[in-house]
Amino acid sequence: MDLLCHGYDQGLTFWDTADSYGTHPHMAEALKYVPRDKVVIQTKSDSRTYDEMKADVDRFLTELNTSYIDIVLMHALGLNEPEADWPLRLQGAMDALSEARQQGKVRAVGCSVHSIEALRAASTSPWVQVQVVRLNCAGTLMDADNATVVSMLSGMRAAGKAIVGIKILGEGGLRTRLDEALKYALTVGVLDAFVVGAEGKAEQDDLVRRIANVSV
Repeated sequence: MDLLCHGYDQGLTFWDTADSYGTHPHMAEALKYVPRDKVVIQTKSDSRTYDEMKADVDRFLTELNTSYIDIVLMHALGLNEPEADWPLRLQGAMDALSEARQQGKVRAVGCSVHSIEALRAASTSPWVQVQVVRLNCAGTLMDADNATVVSMLSGMRAAGKAIVGIKILGEGGLRTRLDEALKYALTVGVLDAFVVGAEGKAEQDDLVRRIANVSV
């Protein structure tokens, strides 16, 4: 909670989480001190059916103690198999999120992916509004090579989809290349936001300073 509030004071207003992270209660606590309309909350569900997803959305609202969630995503599509056909197989979960959006419980929907097949399917799905994708300067832990991923993301942005980058530091593997990695995320031209974790206030302050110093 303290790290979220400290980050907010430094201008960090995009809060990323997921059901599996177990951090909804921490965000709810932070919202006691931070105006709800000043932060964007993105969370993710591992549910794959209509009933499970519907229940998840209602539970998330309770856990976060908020009347709406800015972004809810289907989490980690393609993690265990390619899932090139997920828009067909997971229609029930998609319908539940669409209904939640119509009811004002959720403002935008989409997915995070862990395979190029799942990303390709997302790129052509009109349902996807927000896409979370792995992207970094070294091509570490990504779904395909940088040129392939960036080209696909460029097309998605042109179609009006918002793109959120993760693994910007390659799960810590690029800690010795922080400035290079952050500059890549800021200048690659396909990201609307990106997520970088911090283990404490000092590390968070250092990241904010480095980002501010990037020449774009």
